[in-house]
Amino acid sequence: MKDRTVYLLGAGPGDIELMTIKSMRLIKQARVIIYDRLANPDILAQAPSDCKFIDVGKNDGRHPVPQDEINEILYQNALKYENVVRLKGGDPFVFGRGGEEAIYLYNRDIKFEIVPGITSAISVPAYAGIPVTQRGVVSSFRVITGHEAKGKAVSQIDWNSFKTDETLIFLMGLHSLKKISTNLIKHGKSPDYPVAVISKGTTKSQKVVVGTLENIHEKSKGIPTPALIIVGHVVLLRDKLKWF
Repeated sequence: MKDRTVYLLGAGPGDIELMTIKSMRLIKQARVIIYDRLANPDILAQAPSDCKFIDVGKNDGRHPVPQDEINEILYQNALKYENVVRLKGGDPFVFGRGGEEAIYLYNRDIKFEIVPGITSAISVPAYAGIPVTQRGVVSSFRVITGHEAKGKAVSQIDWNSFKTDETLIFLMGLHSLKKISTNLIKHGKSPDYPVAVISKGTTKSQKVVVGTLENIHEKSKGIPTPALIIVGHVVLLRDKLKWF
């Protein structure tokens, strides 16, 4: 559709200074911003004074606006306005359901652009002083959802494949932390394997809890969401690398 574009835009992990130049430019030009719960209010404040804001945030399993309605909101606003921004935390394609929204728009002949954002999977550990790879320690990492879609009879997570010492990063997994730890131990990890839980990473409210697979659930009780779980020997580097 001519001159009608929906920008599926990654806002990064929380710190407004970690947004890309392109992302900030589009925010400042937006006619409509359809945003998630994790959107930094300082980012929204960069929009024009006459910008329309639509909150479609999801919170701890509670979805006031179901995904199919979000898709339709994007479509309907694209019919009315130029420069519609769909603001998503992190990166739109890293467990952000950006692919679903883009396909919905494609099927309705609505032009869209994907604007990558810095994913929390690497930026949040970095702000906690934990590199996801380190020469002589680990040479690969995996990013895993900690919150699988409801209704699946069989988990899509292959726990048996985590026997190697690569870094494991679980996003949106705080409420599944005990299950994650139990499954990793069950499938070969030592109970003493290092783990960190990082809450509200890259922001002034960042909190980091370090423990082991055996005790991390107890040690991190009460830590607020959003939180990321990182499992691996790189966690032990935090003592020397924490800077934020």
